[in-house]
Amino acid sequence: MNIRTDDRPVIAILTTSDKTRLFRGNHKNFRDIIRTGRELGYLAYVVTVRDLKLGNSTITGYVPGPGKSWISVQLPFPQIIYNRIPTREDEAKPAVARKIAECLEHPGIRLYNPYFFNKWSLFEWLRGSNATSRHVPATRRLRSARTLSTMLKTHTSLYLKPETGKAGKGIMRLKYYAEGALPYRLQIQTGKKNVTYKAASMERLWARIGKERGSSHYIVQQAIELATCKGRPFDLRVLLQKNGRGGWAVTGIGARLAGSRSITTHVPRGGSIEDPSKMLEAMFGPDRTASILKNLSSTTLLIARQIERASGYTLGEMSMDLGADDKGGLWFFEANSRPMKFDEPDIRKLSLERIFYYSQHLARQTAIIP
Repeated sequence: MNIRTDDRPVIAILTTSDKTRLFRGNHKNFRDIIRTGRELGYLAYVVTVRDLKLGNSTITGYVPGPGKSWISVQLPFPQIIYNRIPTREDEAKPAVARKIAECLEHPGIRLYNPYFFNKWSLFEWLRGSNATSRHVPATRRLRSARTLSTMLKTHTSLYLKPETGKAGKGIMRLKYYAEGALPYRLQIQTGKKNVTYKAASMERLWARIGKERGSSHYIVQQAIELATCKGRPFDLRVLLQKNGRGGWAVTGIGARLAGSRSITTHVPRGGSIEDPSKMLEAMFGPDRTASILKNLSSTTLLIARQIERASGYTLGEMSMDLGADDKGGLWFFEANSRPMKFDEPDIRKLSLERIFYYSQHLARQTAIIP
């Protein structure tokens, strides 16, 4: 039986190798993490899947060098692996999948957030609890034109979303106008703009949807009429992380205002980062806003716990997109197990620190290894 005497775990940031940049992912984010670790007294470094050799006592890892350079050095074997494999495509590669599976089985390592979320799985998990199911819009897998016809009987506006999409890519919005000669209106997002395809029949509409989605699996979802500011809809983005006690906590809340020609609030699609209180107050006033924000925190904590429980894996952080409707009701749209960094300075600082607080908690749970 080995007992660790060093109280502070070594933390490896896991990513994949890259021929031109040494390794993939957000290099500036990795620098910020390593710097924060150093300030708090932790050793953190970047390691690629290729270099993470689980039988070795030392690991070839990367630490920041002068300017924007990185230095390859031999470093102690990590106790905690912070998974930042950047894309689903990388995660699906056999060598990556094998290494993640090996880390999950390794008795001396704790790896958290092993996999990206699938949109359909998320909604299935949340429907499994009475406390979270009421925040889930009506959602079905998009299997046929009949699915659309059925959904349109109760919802005149729908969103079509790829199950494994990112940053709003591939999202379409469908509206049905019963009185029109061309009753089906499909808005297709391309960059920061969108084009509208009008169809007279479900057959024509379905053919166009098939052309747009290709081989990707999609879900179809009730469109929630979001609260607006300056005539544009906005949603709320919440960063949740586990704290030093191992419990879920809200690190910060941001707001994203839709671009003038966008069907989503994603910043790469023309959306902008806004202050959530100002956005909500413009619609609901200060007293109601305070109540909505309090409800937002408690709701997202419930959702995070349910996602972790249903996933069956150890999770340490996630970002979550929710919308407030015109009555202040909250609706869940998306969760990301590999959250992008929040630009709001106070949120950013705490988010970096919590990586280490939670890593310390995980290390304490596995301080004695059989």
